[in-house]
Amino acid sequence: MDLTFRPRRLRRTATIRAMVRETSLSPQDLIYPLFVKEGKGVREPIASLTGQFRFSPDTVASEAKAAWALGVPSVILFGIPDKKDPVGSSSWTDDGVVQRAVKAIKEVVPEMVVITDVCLCEYTDHGHCGVIRDDQVDNDATLELLAKQALSHARAGTDMVAPSDMMDGRVGVIRKALDQEGFKDVAIFSYAVKYASAFYGPFREAAGSAPQFGDRSGYQMDPANSREALREVELDLEEGADLIMVKPAMAYLDIVSAVKRISAVPVAAYNVSGEYAMVKAADAKGWIDGQRVMMEVLTAIKRAGADLILTYFAKEAASLLRG
Repeated sequence: MDLTFRPRRLRRTATIRAMVRETSLSPQDLIYPLFVKEGKGVREPIASLTGQFRFSPDTVASEAKAAWALGVPSVILFGIPDKKDPVGSSSWTDDGVVQRAVKAIKEVVPEMVVITDVCLCEYTDHGHCGVIRDDQVDNDATLELLAKQALSHARAGTDMVAPSDMMDGRVGVIRKALDQEGFKDVAIFSYAVKYASAFYGPFREAAGSAPQFGDRSGYQMDPANSREALREVELDLEEGADLIMVKPAMAYLDIVSAVKRISAVPVAAYNVSGEYAMVKAADAKGWIDGQRVMMEVLTAIKRAGADLILTYFAKEAASLLRG
C-alpha cells in the first residue's frame, strides 16, 4: 500500500485544520431578517420560529443595534400592517410600519445597512404578491405599485430595496423610478431566483401572508428547474440589479453554485424560515446538536458560492464566530 500521500496530515490538529480551511464564515457575511408590526414596545414571540419575534419600530431598532454589536452589518425588514386591502396600499405610505422602522434603526445605528423587502403579499387581504385580475396576479398592473413601495422606502432612508414578488420586469421599473426621483444610490437587491417552496411556512405564519386562495406557483419558480434560474439572473442583471438572491438555500445549493459562476454581482442565499425551524425543532428534541448543525449549514451555503447569507441564525451564529 502506497501511503506517500496522507491527507490526514493536514487534519491532525485544530490549528492545522484552521490554517488550511478552504471556506471561512464571518458575521460580515450575515443579513438578519426582522418582522415589524404596528405598536410600541412590542416584542412578540413567533411560535413557529423559536427565538424570533415580531417587533414594533422602536424595539426593532434595539434588536438591530444588538445585531450590529455582534458584527452583523445588515438587516432586512418585513412589514406586518394593521390594515390590508386588495392592492396593499399600506405598503407605500410614508408613515408605514417599515418606513418608520427604517428611520428608527438609522437613528440608533446609522452605519447599519438597512434592506427593505418590496412585495405586496404582507399587505394584501388575499395574500398574493400582486394585483388580482380574474383570479390571477396581473404582472404589469403590479409593477407600478412595487415602484411606489420602493420609492417610499427610499424616502425613509433605506440603503437597498429587495423586490421579492417575482413579477417580470420589476427590477427595471423600480430602477427607473428610483433614478427619476433622485435615489440613484439606493441599491436593488433582487430576489432573482425564488422558488415556489414548501420551506416558507413559518415565515407566512409570522407575517400573516399566506395566500387566501391558490398558491404562488404561477409566478414563483418550479423547484424542478435550474436553467430557468440562470435566465432569471441574466434578466435581472440586464435590468440593473446590484445584488441577487437565491431562495431557499439548503435544498438549492446547486443553484447557488451555478448562479455564482455566471454572476458579475454579489450573490446571496436565503436560509429560510422552514430551514431554520427544522434545526430548532430537532435540537429541542435532542436529536441533533443545534449549534453545530447551524454552523455546518451556514458554512455549506458559503461553500456553495454565496457571498451573503440571509438567516434567522444571524445573531446566534455571529456570537459563536466572535467566540
